[in-house]
Amino acid sequence: MTRRARLRTTHADPAVVAAALIPDNTASMTTRVEGDRVVTEIERETTGGLQSSVDDYVVNVSVADTVAETADRHTTPNHE
Repeated sequence: MTRRARLRTTHADPAVVAAALIPDNTASMTTRVEGDRVVTEIERETTGGLQSSVDDYVVNVSVADTVAETADRHTTPNHE
């Protein structure tokens, strides 16, 4: 039996976040952009394997989002 998880996260720049995540995908993972969301689907043969993959992904998406937001702040002109 295959275990599956679908993770949907909302971002200001989902294309940048997805581009940062895709290189870390394994053959059992897919990542795509849907509107303002990044959607990643993960399949694993064991519950423990799925949990580990989801845990890793959550850390990666958090870092990717933080980097994208920081980069945007440094490249967007300040109009104050």
